[in-house]
Amino acid sequence: MRYNRLSFEIGSFLSALLFLSLSSYLIGKPAEKLNVIIVFTDDQGYQDLGCFGSPDIRTPRIDRMAKEGLRLTSFYSANPVCSASRAALLTGCYPKRVLAGKTVLFPRDNVGLNPKETTIADLFQEEGYATACVGKWHLGHQPEFLPTRQGFDSYFGIPYSNDMSHPVGAKRPRYGLWDKYWKDPNSNDLWQTPLIRDEGIIEHPVDQHTITRRYTDEAISFIQKSKEAKKPFFLYLAHSMPHVPLYLPRATHNVDSKYPYKDVIEHIDEQVGRIYDTLHQLNLQNDTLVVYTSDNGPWLRFDHHAGQALPLREGKGTTYEGGMRVPCVVWGPGRIQAGTQSDELISTIDLLPTLSALGGVKAKTHGPIDGLDQSALLLGKGASVRKEFLYYTKHVQALRQGKYKLRKANKGLELYDLEADIGEQNNLAKKEPQKTKELFARMMELDAGVTAGMRPIGTLKQ
Repeated sequence: MRYNRLSFEIGSFLSALLFLSLSSYLIGKPAEKLNVIIVFTDDQGYQDLGCFGSPDIRTPRIDRMAKEGLRLTSFYSANPVCSASRAALLTGCYPKRVLAGKTVLFPRDNVGLNPKETTIADLFQEEGYATACVGKWHLGHQPEFLPTRQGFDSYFGIPYSNDMSHPVGAKRPRYGLWDKYWKDPNSNDLWQTPLIRDEGIIEHPVDQHTITRRYTDEAISFIQKSKEAKKPFFLYLAHSMPHVPLYLPRATHNVDSKYPYKDVIEHIDEQVGRIYDTLHQLNLQNDTLVVYTSDNGPWLRFDHHAGQALPLREGKGTTYEGGMRVPCVVWGPGRIQAGTQSDELISTIDLLPTLSALGGVKAKTHGPIDGLDQSALLLGKGASVRKEFLYYTKHVQALRQGKYKLRKANKGLELYDLEADIGEQNNLAKKEPQKTKELFARMMELDAGVTAGMRPIGTLKQ
């Protein structure tokens, strides 16, 4: 009798192991938790990677990740400028819902992302992940709003854009003289921009010549420490550049360069390559997913200190495609099918529920979010579940629904067929008045829902 019972218990145990192994195999990922890295650049245009068609910017390391992973060609930031786009990525919400209509925060502002909001870092942290924010934050520079109060174990970076100064009212150089500042090796000190570790300033002004490399040093150190501690990790690496002013390490900073923006993107590519190499050296490549994208389109008016969004129209600050459709590469050997691409609709607001699902993390947030779980799309097992997308500046300006895009303009309404006219040159509003009317009504209906669900922005206690 004992023998039969023992045999039954052993058999049950082996069956359970077999079930878990088969389940893991069928799901397409190992039982271990998934490491996640988001690389978020600043003002990088849709065309500004080799794998997205740049004729002159060389990005072999990111291109390699695209060949080994997935290119998303209809990937949208949720706002065409800095702070709002970052709030959207971290919370899974249209920025209007969580920032009270704010789009860019300045050193004089005493508000920030409300710590009561649930960030993607909060979700991973609660599941036992090591979490780190490295780079540009721009969601409130006071301690109450810094990454360490928003789900990150540590922070190393610049609290706002690299053209902003500390303290409030600090004099900054005349804006727009980018050639002058690029050619002057000492111009870095004109920008009184602080560098913060956790919640205290450690360098003022920050050395912007070395900051891109030092961000990467910090990211690699975090990855190594997480490996040593045997902890899964979530890393948000938000580069300050290619936002102006542009700088490179002094040894490679060519003051006579005709295209400083190109030089900076290629330097970022080198640093991404260092992270790629580190993941392989630590044998983490099969347990890690990397998303590379940009916060918004290029600041076109700055010429060779800015990028390109071709074949899209316009750039940063606008709700034309060039302002909000950005390059995106997703890399994850063993999960993301190599050499694939998708033109289906997806946005930064979808990253919170999507990456949570892929990492086995429960997406329990402070309030309703606008993001959708797109894990099936990334894994190549289904289509995008996003059928509509709102384009915001401070207020709603456009709606994409399928191939159509309806946009409010100064002279009325614009309607574009993005499948046939990706450059938004042929306004169909007069030819298709019924479709224009329907989409405008739908846009206002969706925006009313977001407006009704707005939550308080974070404010300093008096």
